[in-house]
Amino acid sequence: MEKDYLESAIRQFEYYKLLGEKAMEQLPDEKLFWQYNDESNSIAIIIKHLSGNMLSRWTDLLTTDGEKEWRNRDAEFENNIQTKDELLANWNEGWQCLLNALKQLTEDDLQKIVYIRNQGHTVLEAINRQLAHYPYHVGQIIYIAKMASDSSWKSLTIPKGNSGTFNAEKFSAPKSRQHFTDEFLKKDEK
Repeated sequence: MEKDYLESAIRQFEYYKLLGEKAMEQLPDEKLFWQYNDESNSIAIIIKHLSGNMLSRWTDLLTTDGEKEWRNRDAEFENNIQTKDELLANWNEGWQCLLNALKQLTEDDLQKIVYIRNQGHTVLEAINRQLAHYPYHVGQIIYIAKMASDSSWKSLTIPKGNSGTFNAEKFSAPKSRQHFTDEFLKKDEK
């Protein structure tokens, strides 16, 4: 069961990483830095925060507190990233840290206690905490990208008005057991 959980968690994180990338691909570079107003975050700022959180939480997961002394969370909300390449390097560094840490875990690790800001969590709870946090921010990235791209937006899931067709296709096929992300991830490989 625990092995299935780890595999499922990894696939879900990969799915949300891909959703964020598909959203960003639809934008010209300058739109990655666009803010609705001074109080809102740009995609670049959200990525900087996600990466900072991932590096802090997943570096030395089993041996150090998830809120590293070297992390400057407040600075994550100041945009000093200048280019799309720098932004994507930041994005990939965070996700790579997360995915590498998860892929090194064993089933026995899931019940070990790790700390985030001195509060104990099982590793399983720490994973679940981030499975709620990261998709929340990826959703913000998608929402901003959709607003910034206006009528040129291409849906990342089922386009408006196509639910009936999508469901008819699904229900005409034999029942199967697969992870909900499998279809999306395979579609991207084509």
